[in-house]
Amino acid sequence: MNTDNNLNTENSIDLPAPPQSIWSALKEALKGSEADYTKIGINKAIFLLSVPMILELVLESVFAVVDIYFVGGLGASAIATVGLTETYLFILYSIAMGLSMAVTAIIARRIGEGERLEAGKSAFQAILVGSIASLPFALLGLFYSKELMQIMGADEWTLTHGTAYTKWMLGGNIVIVLIFVINAIFRGAGDAAIAMRVLWISNGLNIILDPLFIYGWGPIPAMGIEGAAIATNVGRAVGVFIQLLMLWKGGKHIRILRSHIKMDWQVISVILKASIGGIGQMIVAMTTWIFLMRIIAEFGSQAVAGSTIALRIMMFTMMPAWGMSNAVATLVGQNLGAGHPDRAERSVWVTGFWNMIFLILVSIFYLFYSENLIQLFSNDLEVIRIGASWLKIISYSYFVYAWWMVATQAFNGSGDTLTPTKINLVFFWMIQIPLAFTLSKGLNFGYIGVFWAIMISETLVGLFTFWLFTKGKWKTNSI
Repeated sequence: MNTDNNLNTENSIDLPAPPQSIWSALKEALKGSEADYTKIGINKAIFLLSVPMILELVLESVFAVVDIYFVGGLGASAIATVGLTETYLFILYSIAMGLSMAVTAIIARRIGEGERLEAGKSAFQAILVGSIASLPFALLGLFYSKELMQIMGADEWTLTHGTAYTKWMLGGNIVIVLIFVINAIFRGAGDAAIAMRVLWISNGLNIILDPLFIYGWGPIPAMGIEGAAIATNVGRAVGVFIQLLMLWKGGKHIRILRSHIKMDWQVISVILKASIGGIGQMIVAMTTWIFLMRIIAEFGSQAVAGSTIALRIMMFTMMPAWGMSNAVATLVGQNLGAGHPDRAERSVWVTGFWNMIFLILVSIFYLFYSENLIQLFSNDLEVIRIGASWLKIISYSYFVYAWWMVATQAFNGSGDTLTPTKINLVFFWMIQIPLAFTLSKGLNFGYIGVFWAIMISETLVGLFTFWLFTKGKWKTNSI
């Protein structure tokens, strides 16, 4: 255990720091800091961690847009193939992201405790768990891709030409899982800049290879939609190779040694136990959106289009908030490990304040420019009106949403991933979905009723989650 655990918490918080310009801090954030996040100023720690996390999320979104753009040139059936395959990938993402939550918490706790060797051991076990979790999806994709597409009601073009895409994406899913898991290791250790750079390289390579493999160029044959899947797998595989190389070589805060390369069932059991809640959170969230979109679909394709565009805009504009919230998980885990629970709590309050300021500004922007935002994606007046209504109504809950995001990550960062899952299960499955159905169909408010149901339920879940956070039980969670 790190002897710094015995330091007075207030002293660790209030250590004077030399003046630093925003540009030098930005350079340090992008390069990767060797700072001890349990000792430096909390504002600086939040900045150093959140900047690379935000940029990582932004590039991931850029890739998603570019990827569908190139595939779109092959026609509607090609786009449908991607969408139907992603239905299965969403299940995989739930597992990968849930596992990542647990991994970040565990690695952050070990780093905070000063147990870097144990952090390295946990990192290798996490990679093993992720690799094993990918196997069932790989086998299904390699041997039953056509059957999987038939289950989803794919058209003849997809069944004839598109199953190769499904086979590659599911068959090679291990690189997707490991990208998530190993970047979670780096984030938990405080090496967020490494995670960012890996995705820059991986997604950048993917964007370059997409048009080359899809349409062909010179000696490279046109492979159609199969080329899109190959490009994704190559880009992700290169990213995983770099990740493993960095773990073996050693980042600024974590390294896997030769002695770590063996199965440790005790560590694996800790990872699996902490992962259950994280996976549950993702499954609850994804299934909730499926139910809500099913309700909205009954009011026509324009309602679905407007809602889909609004959701994409929300996800993009909230990235800085997600980046800051993700930083909370690392700060909470490391400070609890270092024996500074008060500093862990303070990091949540400080991040929550900046998160709230940012999302209030986003809300104001939505109120005045929601129609302009939707117009960027559609010129259908009804679609614009519906999408703008979504943005305006949802924005009313943003100041609470800001605190909900950081409170949830406080629980996750402490290793208590089950509490947010139970909360989400009640407020989303037992309140949001029934309320959306009642307001939209029972009381005949139509799709507007769904929007208000989302706003009301997310305000309630935000208030309750933050109230539970203030009770402080998460500070005593052990992993």
